[in-house]
Amino acid sequence: MDEFESLSSIAFGSCNNQRKVEEQGIWADVMRNRPDLWLWTGDIIYGDTEDMELMRGYYLQQKNQPYYKALRELIPVIGIWDDHDFGVNDGDKTYPRKGASKQLLFDFLDIDPDHEARRRPGAYHSWTFGVGDSSVKVILLDCRTFRDTLAECPDDLARYRPNFSGDVLGEFQWEWLEKELSESKATVNLIVSGIQFIPEEQKFEKWANFPAARARFFDLLARTHPKNPILISGDRHIAEISAIPVAGYDEMIFEVTSSGMTHTWSDPGKEEPNRYRIGPLVISRNFGVIRWDWSREPFQAIVEIRGPGNELLYQFGIDLQD
Repeated sequence: MDEFESLSSIAFGSCNNQRKVEEQGIWADVMRNRPDLWLWTGDIIYGDTEDMELMRGYYLQQKNQPYYKALRELIPVIGIWDDHDFGVNDGDKTYPRKGASKQLLFDFLDIDPDHEARRRPGAYHSWTFGVGDSSVKVILLDCRTFRDTLAECPDDLARYRPNFSGDVLGEFQWEWLEKELSESKATVNLIVSGIQFIPEEQKFEKWANFPAARARFFDLLARTHPKNPILISGDRHIAEISAIPVAGYDEMIFEVTSSGMTHTWSDPGKEEPNRYRIGPLVISRNFGVIRWDWSREPFQAIVEIRGPGNELLYQFGIDLQD
């Protein structure tokens, strides 16, 4: 775990195709918000290969993209992978190059060669920003390296059958996560997953494909009770906010999904059920912003979904506990 200066805002996003050069201009829109941190939530690049030299080249292409380069020269960048930067679409623990791919991810993120996360299997790690009442902890979960397999569904109702006994994180990561949550002294705890935690009805990848693992995650939140948890995810090429009650918390637990920096659904009029959704389903290119005013009462996190031209697509306030 590493500590940095206090945050007043962060920006985050996912699903960034390094080949879509014109669309990379969205990084200029990100910088107009003057965030204190950029957080990748997966699909940093579209690699989909077992050729690590090819993967390295994709990362370098993105790292040297002028707008993105300008951002990372001004603010810290952290993040976690999803599937396309892991190396294979909808990838799981059977992907044979996951160890080498992880090192390329960490190289891209400029994680110190001596960082403890370099030495263990999996890409999970955490960061703490600020101290005392103005501290934010970011917990980045690896939902690929240890994830069990899914069987394809024979009909169009879903892409995969649920794996009722399957796992997402693996035991070592579960033990690490419990420690990270139970020992956290942060005022706000951001828990990041490439795939969505809360939604159940969408037919693609999600924690709900692994019902026992999803229940275990929310049970762990209830048991460790970190202060002001906010879930963040990507993957879907849409943006939405979901909310679910969790035992032990007076307030709902919110998840912010922001996805589709360079591309999104082809049908902007399409709908998708999500019984937990708060507000609209945003079907357009987007990135997320969360802002805190540590002196404001009541204490709130202001969540914004923004698009090209820095257009404000949706805004929502999450009440936090002092």
